Amino acid sequence: MQEVRVEHRYAASPQAVWDVYTDHAGWHEWAGMPESRVVTPGTPDPNGTGCVRQLGAGPGRALEQVVDFEPPKRMTYRLVGGKLPMRDHLGEVLFEPDGDGTRIVWRCRFESGIPGLGWALRLAVTAFFRHALKGLERVHFPA
Repeated sequence: MQEVRVEHRYAASPQAVWDVYTDHAGWHEWAGMPESRVVTPGTPDPNGTGCVRQLGAGPGRALEQVVDFEPPKRMTYRLVGGKLPMRDHLGEVLFEPDGDGTRIVWRCRFESGIPGLGWALRLAVTAFFRHALKGLERVHFPA
């Protein structure tokens, strides 16, 4: 089992950071991917529990389903489709008050779909999480 944990601090309230992060259709604006959209809306919040989001396009796209949605504190999701070489991917994103700002803790665990390449996938996921969270800050919450 591979595990990833990345943290990033923002000079904005947990609610403000939550609102942007959980706008799944808006991810392409800050996360460094060509496309993002809601495939199946959640209930009662369209971005909430049950929502299926598509992140990316082509062979690198991922379909993820929101499992738990606790505004503005916590969201969990699982990989449900796409061509990524991993199995049993479960992610959790925490939005924690940090002084006058917010700290996101984004973590996930997964099994490699290709024996022996778990370490490489872990490095790639870690790099993506860091890049996306820095993009979120750059576009929406510049210091």
